Order: sequence, then structure tokens, then C-alpha cells
Amino acid sequence: MHSGNQLLLLVGGAELFPALVDAMDAARRVVHLETYIFEFAGSALGVAQALERAAQRGVLVRLVIDGVGTPRVPDEWKKRFAQAGVRLRVYAPLGRLGLLIPSRWRRLHRKLCVVDGTVGFCGGINIIDDQDDVALGRLAAPRLDFSLRVAGPLVADMVETMEQLWWRLQAVRKARQREFRAAWEALRETMPVGDFSRLLARLEAGSGRDTGAHHRKPDGESSLPASLSDGPLGVDNARAALLLRDNVSHRHDIERAYLKAIGESRHDVMIANAYFVPGRKLRRALLMAAQRGVRVRLLLHGKYEHFMQYRAARPVYQTLLGGGIEIHEYATSALHAKVAVIDQRWATVGSTNLDPLSLLLAREANVMTTDRRFSALLHRWLADVVEREGQQLDAQVLGQRPWHQRLLDRLAFGVMRATLFLSGHRY
Repeated sequence: MHSGNQLLLLVGGAELFPALVDAMDAARRVVHLETYIFEFAGSALGVAQALERAAQRGVLVRLVIDGVGTPRVPDEWKKRFAQAGVRLRVYAPLGRLGLLIPSRWRRLHRKLCVVDGTVGFCGGINIIDDQDDVALGRLAAPRLDFSLRVAGPLVADMVETMEQLWWRLQAVRKARQREFRAAWEALRETMPVGDFSRLLARLEAGSGRDTGAHHRKPDGESSLPASLSDGPLGVDNARAALLLRDNVSHRHDIERAYLKAIGESRHDVMIANAYFVPGRKLRRALLMAAQRGVRVRLLLHGKYEHFMQYRAARPVYQTLLGGGIEIHEYATSALHAKVAVIDQRWATVGSTNLDPLSLLLAREANVMTTDRRFSALLHRWLADVVEREGQQLDAQVLGQRPWHQRLLDRLAFGVMRATLFLSGHRY
């Protein structure tokens, strides 16, 4: 946990994309962006154009996209990025056998961006227009999703994890080209901490600029203009941490943070999550909280997108409803959020769904804060959405659906469990 961070909640691409563009247009040295989906259409085009402009000014621009979330970059944009100097990498391209190989289920699902080492973004919003959906098509209203604009000591942690992934991708790329010495040098870059600082120092050595802007500020200092905290969902001097999930050293960090916060809850648990199929430990923690008298409310995605994700969740819903937990499905549009507030003292915003893909396989990133001001603001926002735009599920109605629908639910849940077992995971 680091003190002295400034956190600004951004709702949807309508707020995130202009903030990204502003930061990229002001960049002097480095723009580093990771995303699962990058759609080169609609409002998302502004981000692509900002990356291009930054590279044309001589800024080092790195873009990492996932091979499943973004299976193809339009030829026009490949050419434009190449001409501008944008360094584009694809995380785990599928190849001929695609997802038939279980190791390729491990995706880059986090959404991170850092500009000049001074401002960062972390959340669940992909680079796609708010009313375009890969599965649902054109939406009648913007999807509900969140991101954070961050400044302060937390940004250095974001830089470090993005640098490590970048150099690992470089190592793999060089190894495939049989450039083994270059691959080893790239791999070495992932080992020490602080590579980004050295990178900026090398860049600035050629320009004569001062590199002090990227160093961590002491606790209590803020890196963003004070005007940003004037909004309804921004706070200064917050204690916060960057939580990661990967397949090496951070396999369960995000899940454990949820379990600890839920286990210590005394009054209220509010979770908004797009793909919600929690494992045994999380289900038990939520049920035990409800048994203690904690009000547990879940705001979940209610539209049918994929058979497994939709059907496998229904048996879990039945259990949770039976334990006194409230489930509200977002009715206005698609819900893609991954946020939570507990007792208005703990909050998280990030890319992590509470399902096996996020908690067992994907690279994820969340910001966690114990700032009561931010937690209270996010809680009020979510409570208002639940009240105005949520449709509460009823356990009796869910259990009395036609038998063939309940059979499909059980089938999907069983297939999910069997698939995880065969891939070597317990959930």
C-alpha cells in the first residue's frame, strides 16, 4: 500500500478515452498501453490517432494487444503504426490450433496505460466504443464500465509490471527468430527492478531533459493538478495498491484480497461484476458474510452472450440467493464492470471478473484502496445504479424455470468444472 495517490474514477469510454488522449498528447517520452480489445472504430479511433501522433513526435510508444481479444489489426492501422513508429506486440497469438491448446487460455486481460511514468490508467474498459459490443452488436445504450486515472507512487508499480511483460515478449520474439543472444538480453531486462527509470534516463540523455518527473513522489504529494480532484469521484492522498494476477508469482493475489475484505466485512458488500462464477472459497465467504448480517448486493451482467458464461452462473446464483444474498441484473445495457466496495472502507477497480478465466488463467490488474472517501463515493454511485437500473432476481422464480433450462445450467456448470479439472485447476 502506498500513500499519496490521486484517484479519479472514469465511467465508460466516454470519460476514459478523452483522458487517455489528453495524456498521450502531452507525452514527452513514453506511452505504454496494454489492452485486451482494441477496436479501430467509433470513439476508440481517437486513442489510435493519439498513439500515432505521439510516435510521430518522437515519443516511444508501445502497444500490447491480446491475440484473442484483438485477433486482427486492420491493414490500414498496421501501416500507419509502422510508419509513425508505434511498437506493436501481440500477446500469445493463437496459431492454427487456436484455443484447443489449454496453455493458450492464458490471456492478457488487463487494461493498463502509463504515460511518462507520471500518470497511469487501470480498469476494465477495453479500447472499444461504448455502444459497440463484440458479442451483442450495437447496444441501445452505453455499456457500464469503469477505469481509474492514477497519479502518485502507485504508477511506479504499474510501470514495473508493464516493463517486465514487454521485455518477456521481446525475448520470445527474438527466440523465435533464432536471435538467442538478443533474446537473453531482453530476458535479463525483466529481472531487475527499475528498468523503466534506466530507459527514461537513456532517452533523456539524448535530449538533455530532466528525468526527475518519473521518480516516485514522497507520501502525501500529488502528481496531478488539484483541479482533477474537484470532480464527484476523485480524491487526493489516498492509500492504494496495485494487485496483479499472473501465472508466475501472483497467482492468487486478487482473489485473496477479495476474500480478506469480505471476511472482515461488517455492514455492506457491494460487487459489480460482468462475468460472475465465483469458486468455492468466494461463494463461502459471501454466504458467511450474509449469515453474519452483512447486506451483500451483487450487480451482474444480465444479457446472454456466451453459453458457458451465462448458463454456468445460474446454479451459483441459486445457491447465493438461498443464502440471503441480493442479485440484481443490470437492465439498461451491457455491464462490463469489475468493481467492489466493502463497508465503505475498501474498494477495488480493475479488469478482474470473479470467474475461473480471470482468477485462474488470465493476466489481470486491479487497484485496491482503503480510502474511505473514495469508497463512499463509489458505493453511492453503485447503490444508485442498483436502485434505478437493476432487476432483482427471485430465488423461487429462478428455480421454477422450465426443466430444460435448468438442465442446460447444470450441464454448463459441470462442463466448466470438468474442463478446469482436466487443465489442472481446482476452483
